[in-house]
Amino acid sequence: MKIKAVVHEAEEGGYWAEVPAIPGCATEGETLDELMRNLHEAIEGCLSVEIEAPQSAGNPRIVEIAL
Repeated sequence: MKIKAVVHEAEEGGYWAEVPAIPGCATEGETLDELMRNLHEAIEGCLSVEIEAPQSAGNPRIVEIAL
């Protein structure tokens, strides 16, 4: 799976990144290497949400899941 992230230079030094496809998923690092490690951890954390399927009475349902 490939996920795009937007990397920014922080005003106080270092870097921060956000993942537009995952609202609220962002992290920071002093170096680009540290940022990439933190970004992997942040994405894993944002995507590791347990979801319990609603009980169905035979009819299909559409559910919206906020991450």
